Amino acid sequence: MIISVASGKGGTGKTTIAVSLALSVQHSVYIDCDVEEPNGHILLEPVISTQQYVTKRLPKIDFDRCTFCSKCSELCEFNAIIVLKSDVMVFEDMCHGCGVCSYFCPEHAIIEVEKNIGEIRKGSTKSEPIDFIDGTLNIGEMSATQLIRQVRKEALPDRTNILDAPPGTSCSMVAAVKDTDYCILVTESTPFGLNDLRLAIQVVRLLGVPFGVIINKYDDHFPALDYHCSSEGIPVLLKIPFDRKVAEYYSRGIPLVHAMPQLKESFRRLFEQIQLVVQRKEMIPGR
Repeated sequence: MIISVASGKGGTGKTTIAVSLALSVQHSVYIDCDVEEPNGHILLEPVISTQQYVTKRLPKIDFDRCTFCSKCSELCEFNAIIVLKSDVMVFEDMCHGCGVCSYFCPEHAIIEVEKNIGEIRKGSTKSEPIDFIDGTLNIGEMSATQLIRQVRKEALPDRTNILDAPPGTSCSMVAAVKDTDYCILVTESTPFGLNDLRLAIQVVRLLGVPFGVIINKYDDHFPALDYHCSSEGIPVLLKIPFDRKVAEYYSRGIPLVHAMPQLKESFRRLFEQIQLVVQRKEMIPGR
């Protein structure tokens, strides 16, 4: 089972929730897909056992064969190739490495070369039996979604995988949340939190992934968030009250459920709720 943890905006406490859930579920796997700024390792302090580079394939033009027919430019959906009268320009940052240009080149003038875009690390935590996986995108690299897809392939099918998604509602978030068994949307009791939660809800609904909401830094002086969830029939899985101590613990790299052990049971019950939802979905004919 893969449970993704996402948020419509940064700073809601998404990683805090993902790490807390991983620490509360037996034999879990924590997967940090926030490849542009992974920070789950700060809280979990894993011992890294393996590191592997991830590459993408880029087109390279053989000008001895190229006739500048523009076939590659016409077929590229991402506008990564422009053919001029006597030159071909390849925009590496826009290329998705799909291979269409080389496959359909009538003169076989395009070969594909590998470019390193980042790395995947694997390990385990010292104190508790949690497997750890994260990805780190190279500085200046634009291919976050390609790295996220590779990180997701490392999920262990017979375990509970807690996937920490990138914040926001961009392609990176979609690549992380798509086809997961359940999505936890983390928000906060502010107008900005509600606005960006609405955007995240739209995305998750389009993806067809069952979801619920955790309200972090909960403040009952902002009832609009509760009202929205209630009126939309969205389950509120957990409310974590606003507490300055939580921020202090986080700044020292201490996970929430270590700082406040009483919350561990709340996360266990939350996991049991999610299990029931996922099981019901699997029992629907044709699923």
